[in-house]
Amino acid sequence: MRAETEHNSLNMKDQIWVIGGYGQVGQMICQQLALAYPGKVWAAGTRWQRAEQFSRETGGAVKPLQLDITKPIDSGMLQNVKLVIMCVDQYDTRFVESCAKAGTDYIDISAKADFLTQVEHLHSTLHSSGSTAILSVGLSPGITNLLVREAAVHLDQIQEADITVMLGLGEKHGKAAVEWTVDQMSTTYDVMRQGEFVSVQSLSGGKYIDFGDGLGRRMAYLFPFSDQQAVARTLHIPNVSTRLCLDSRWITRLLSMSRRMGLLKLLRLRRIRQAIVNALVWIPGGEPMYAVKVDVTGWKNGQYTRVEQRIVGNKEAVVTAEVAAAVAKRVYDTPQQPGVYHVEQCFTLLDLQDELAEKLKVVTKIK
Repeated sequence: MRAETEHNSLNMKDQIWVIGGYGQVGQMICQQLALAYPGKVWAAGTRWQRAEQFSRETGGAVKPLQLDITKPIDSGMLQNVKLVIMCVDQYDTRFVESCAKAGTDYIDISAKADFLTQVEHLHSTLHSSGSTAILSVGLSPGITNLLVREAAVHLDQIQEADITVMLGLGEKHGKAAVEWTVDQMSTTYDVMRQGEFVSVQSLSGGKYIDFGDGLGRRMAYLFPFSDQQAVARTLHIPNVSTRLCLDSRWITRLLSMSRRMGLLKLLRLRRIRQAIVNALVWIPGGEPMYAVKVDVTGWKNGQYTRVEQRIVGNKEAVVTAEVAAAVAKRVYDTPQQPGVYHVEQCFTLLDLQDELAEKLKVVTKIK
């Protein structure tokens, strides 16, 4: 581990480590938290030069830290760390377990359902250590989970939740985020149907979703964001699906057609995968926007009822960083119940709104 010299001289458990803190979303999280906790935020990752350069760009408000979480981490290294915010994907829970042993709280913005399920299994470990892990923090998962929770308040019994995310091609996402999205295009994953998980294929199950004035009806397709598995369990919903569409109708349809024709299997070839990633990173046109639509149905006073929640905003990466920073402030300032939780189990959307630079405007319809 490499860090600025003052790191080793601190002996209070007051530091915040943002793993992947020099990446697109990580930088924004670091900058927001450095305003609230000056001198206590560290941008961590394997690339020392990038961390150091980012630190210089912040005038030293954010400190650099070289750290490889794929290698064994002694919990003693975390003795001064109060909170870790994870902005990179992981394939096992060793680092989370190290946080638990050190009594360090943990926040994760990952959308990988299989990994988050592994972390859920550490609930008793974190509970006994007195530390808290908050999962599903960002837009999807994150805001989507909170919207489903908010919609559920209007119902006595929930039958189904449809979550749909629209992403604008005009926003330049970080390479890691684009790579994750491309890798999910040809996967098979589980969704909740009639109270049981069943396998579906990514970019199948097309459905028209009404995003309201301006955006209108869009065809969206099933996509393996982890919010659908999380809220099925945490909010006890027997039918949950998450769909994705892009602001370009023709590119959305092209992706679905490619799946039906079997072309997405070619993503297993490294050169083709890289070409698709590069195309999505640099593709012209579109808007730097996002939209979220949540349709929850069930019963209220014995009557079948539909609750629609909708948010339209600019720059998905920005709102992901703002939500992560808002949750981080809550966890840092106020002790939470120890254990592993998804964001909707600990917070409401109202809890986080005041910490956002611009409050999310939720349009709610009850039919």
